[in-house]
Order: sequence, then C-alpha cells, then structure tokens
Amino acid sequence: MPTFEEIKRVLSNVTIGIAGAGGLGSNVAMTLTRAGIGKLIIADFDVVSESNLNRQFYFRSQIGQKKVEALKANLLNINPDVKVISFDVRLNEDNISEIFSTVDVMVEAVDNAEMKKLITEVFQEKYPNMPLILGNGMAGWGQSNDMQVTQYGSLYVCGDGKSEVSETLPPIAPRVGICACMQANVVLSIVLDPLFKQKHLP
Repeated sequence: MPTFEEIKRVLSNVTIGIAGAGGLGSNVAMTLTRAGIGKLIIADFDVVSESNLNRQFYFRSQIGQKKVEALKANLLNINPDVKVISFDVRLNEDNISEIFSTVDVMVEAVDNAEMKKLITEVFQEKYPNMPLILGNGMAGWGQSNDMQVTQYGSLYVCGDGKSEVSETLPPIAPRVGICACMQANVVLSIVLDPLFKQKHLP
C-alpha cells in the first residue's frame, strides 16, 4: 500500500475534468480539493441562485455570481495551491473535447439528460480509454444503501439509477452529497491504482 506522502504526491500531479458546477460538480470539486488533487478543469455557464444553497457548495454572499468564478474562489480558500481552470461556457459537441482533452479522469455533473448523453458520446468516441464518471439517481432522501457504483469498461455510474428529480422528489443535500462523494471516491480509486501511480510519481 502507498504511504500518505506517496498518495499526496500522486494526487498533486493529477488533472480532473468536471462538466457542471451545480450540486454534483461543486461538491465533487470541493471533495477532490480537500483530498489534494492538483488541478481541476471546470466548465459551467450558470450563476449562483438562492435555490442552489440547499445542496451546492456556495454561500449566500455569492448569489448572482458566475458559478465557475464563485467555485474557484471557494476551492482556493480550501487549498491555495490547487490549480483551477474554469470555463464560463455552455458545453457543446465541439468544445467538450477541446476543454477536457488533457484531463486524466472526467466527471460528468450536469442535470440535463441530453447533455449527459452528449458528454458520454463525445468521450466514448474521442477518448474511449479515459475514465468517465457519471451521476444518475440521487433525488429525494433516505435509501442511502440503494446508491452504488456500476462500471461499464471506462464508464462509471454513481447513484441509484432511478431517482429522478421531480416536484415530489427534489434534490436535497444528503443524497446529492453522497453521489458527489461517490464520484470523487471513484476518481481516487482510479488515480491511485498502482499502475497509474507509477505514471505520476517522480
């Protein structure tokens, strides 16, 4: 098993892409920053709203700010050494591959089904060997044990796969946070794999 110093050295040399800076993306970024990931590339076009505060890593004073700017400030407040490259942009078929071409692992954290599909298709076509971690099924509350990680080759799906957001099943901090932490934990599992570790250790 690697020592904690080896783990920190590996993580400090890893680049993670995050598509979306909402409930999943902001919390994945926060968790990975606390873990010691060296570089994050984050893309989102939205602004912080009051309705986000029940589950996203923002503060009331940041309402109205661009999410990528507010998130970057919050992450640097945790670890001033983390490199955060942010893109205030709506993702599409062309810019997805451009923005995230240099990442070691990709995290999908958007709340639109069509965009989830597009991100998956782009990575499966252009970067089939790059690990892609999706979130699917985290609405509501309780039933924590229903949430799990399912792997399909280089594709990992976190959540229960069925709890979609609705009027009666809103996104609430605990299950959203569980899913985000599962995604971050899969990232660590991948990058700390012994073979991957040898690639990044000096």
